[in-house]
Amino acid sequence: MSDGVKLRVEAVSQRYGDLRVHEGLDFAVRENEFLCICGPSGCGKTTLLDILAGILKPTEGQVLIDGRPVDPKRHNISFVFQEPSTLPWLDVWNNVAVGLRVKKRPEAEIRRVVDDIISFVGLTGAEHQYPHQISGGMKQRVGIARAFAIDADVILMDEPFVSLDQPTRERMQREVLGIWEHRKRTIVFVTHNLEEAVYLGDRILILSTKPARIVADIADQLPRPRDTLSREFTALRSRCAAILSELSPGKPAAPNEAGGGGRRSVTTTLEEGRS
Repeated sequence: MSDGVKLRVEAVSQRYGDLRVHEGLDFAVRENEFLCICGPSGCGKTTLLDILAGILKPTEGQVLIDGRPVDPKRHNISFVFQEPSTLPWLDVWNNVAVGLRVKKRPEAEIRRVVDDIISFVGLTGAEHQYPHQISGGMKQRVGIARAFAIDADVILMDEPFVSLDQPTRERMQREVLGIWEHRKRTIVFVTHNLEEAVYLGDRILILSTKPARIVADIADQLPRPRDTLSREFTALRSRCAAILSELSPGKPAAPNEAGGGGRRSVTTTLEEGRS
């Protein structure tokens, strides 16, 4: 693609009767970009992922992948859920291989890809264990490995670490970044955790309360690996928190001087964080 855009959301609105969930969402995600989406509870972030996956058709607007309307039959879309989605009758190795088998990839390719990704995510030695024999963190690792194993157009991740304890969560964040850098993919990652968004994302979109609009589009240019205790990191996290704190239930996004539904475009660099 000449413009480098993998996923494009055009004027998407979602309504259920009189309930307006989203209103005029417009954004694009570049190929291999790691986009994080934050917003108040109940603003429709998971519903938005369903729309991006083609599971739910929006009331208005459209979603394009590589310039064509999203279609789960045409596009390879991986989804990592809040709760582990391992198949209890399959061992770890075969859970990771599921997507490749659905796509009818050659057996030699399946073995090569699964062995590589299992090694990379630290599941070596657990290949023949079943979901009931491994921890919650390991189950989620299996789901992430499965998502990256196929040649996905887009990987959608819906708060995949929300149920994990803090040390496990931090380890999983590092592992996701590691595998993303190893097997580049376009990722849309929903989270309530601002520190997680700043740590993981190339960009951060912040949504308002219902009807959800984009109130900030923040380019996170802090160098990787990111130090969560650095002045630059905490400055960006504080900026995101300040934007979220202005939102309250029933309060629409306020328009700014440039119009555009109140969206703020912010680029945070290392130098800016020091100011």
